[in-house]
Amino acid sequence: MIKKGNSTVPILEARNISKVYGNGVYANKNICFSLNEGEIHALVGENGAGKSTLMKILFGMEKPSTGEILIKGNPVVFSSPQDAMKYEVGMVHQHFKLVDPLSITENVVLGYEPMKNGLIDRKTAEEKVKEITKIFDIREDLSTPVGKLPVGTKQKVEIVKALYRGAKILILDEPTAVLTPQETVELFEKLIQLKNEGLTVVFISHKLREVKQITDRISVIRRGELIETFFTKDVTEQEISAKMVGTTYTSALDKGESKLTEVVLDVKNITSKGLGDISVVNNMSFTVRGGQIIGIAGVEGNGQNELIEMITGLRPIDGGSVKINGMDTAGKSIIQLRNAGLSYIPSDRIDRGLAISMTIEDNMIATKLDQKSLYTNGLLSRSKIRSMSEKLVKEYLVRCNSVEAEVGMLSGGNMQKVVVAREFTQGATLIIAEQPTRGIDVGAAKFIYEELIKLRNQGCAVLLVSADLEELYKLSDHILVMYNGEISAYIKNPSEVSETELGTYMLGVKKQSAEEIKGAYYEKE
Repeated sequence: MIKKGNSTVPILEARNISKVYGNGVYANKNICFSLNEGEIHALVGENGAGKSTLMKILFGMEKPSTGEILIKGNPVVFSSPQDAMKYEVGMVHQHFKLVDPLSITENVVLGYEPMKNGLIDRKTAEEKVKEITKIFDIREDLSTPVGKLPVGTKQKVEIVKALYRGAKILILDEPTAVLTPQETVELFEKLIQLKNEGLTVVFISHKLREVKQITDRISVIRRGELIETFFTKDVTEQEISAKMVGTTYTSALDKGESKLTEVVLDVKNITSKGLGDISVVNNMSFTVRGGQIIGIAGVEGNGQNELIEMITGLRPIDGGSVKINGMDTAGKSIIQLRNAGLSYIPSDRIDRGLAISMTIEDNMIATKLDQKSLYTNGLLSRSKIRSMSEKLVKEYLVRCNSVEAEVGMLSGGNMQKVVVAREFTQGATLIIAEQPTRGIDVGAAKFIYEELIKLRNQGCAVLLVSADLEELYKLSDHILVMYNGEISAYIKNPSEVSETELGTYMLGVKKQSAEEIKGAYYEKE
């Protein structure tokens, strides 16, 4: 259990931290940042602003070029995350660092196993883990393999792992990105409980509503520099946004009216089998018409990934059919699907969206090699490719030094902008947008929202999969909720359904009747 101290000295302080990479670009520049014991401190900024670099430095994953770190007033040097953990600094990454085949207990104690007579003392390990898991109400048996846990419980395991290793300073990177509203409320309640016992939390998030709700202070980073630190109670969401982007910001969106056209995506009785011949997607049917954004909500791991893989040709269809503009996709290649009008923003930009060792411009044209405008005398023109890439980088606000730079050198958010820029300019009639703004700052997210709405209003059909309920509410004309591989609800008018009620469908607490759900396929607009 964390014990609260009485020191007035910051529990952690970063003094004049700078990080310069080999190309002379500053990721951080003379940052002075401090944490008080027993506070929840938000770190916000645009993509590429330097948040991740600073946190990597504070967790020993990167070494600063200049500056120093102090713990309780004493200078320290972190050469690795293990060094940081010795000084009670822990971090929960947005992409969890768990070993799926290992149990909850094994994941928590991994590398820090209690020993007895030269052997791992499993009984002591289980007792210690059980005591900490009581804080987070982990109901699953501690011998359960982590790979079988729902995503919300996986996050709890990550936090328990940090606490087991003695963390009194906890860095949380986008902790609510994959949680339901109920799970977010539960997480916040536990964080406040731990804060009151002395835990210090760094809360990195682009969800400013949550930042206002949970934090005590906020630090804003812009273009590698710390702009200002202030008390959360003293600023509005709009003021925070303005400080992040350096200009006045409004989140308001005008969707306008859209004229519906014919069915573009027709999914009928689609089924996919997983391990043990168990259906991971079970007999789903729905349509998406031109001029329409259909949102899909659901806790991660309820069949959304498999559904999208079947629609985009990345997974075989075990039953039912998918048609794009009337063409049955069975047996068709990815190129044939794209030629039929498909454009796809995958949830994993690194594994599926980009070739990270290639340049920005090569990634920009990866799906455009049949465009005659990029050729001169039958050969690809480097000057035309560069001109088009520079235009897209400017239009889609990609922060980079040159389109000749490796895309893997960009921040995660700017990588995402490269994917979006490429896919939104394909001339597609169907866009599958899977977590399109995950890890994206508010200004860039709004730009992507506006582009999606523009494409919808031009007659494009959009299937939007998102863990961000606010995003789904803003963009979706209708929402399908998935639970356990099936549609658990069809929300015709999202504005009439609260996030809490939506969450009950996502968790499987409630399910609509078959007649209500049929509207997703049979209703004629």
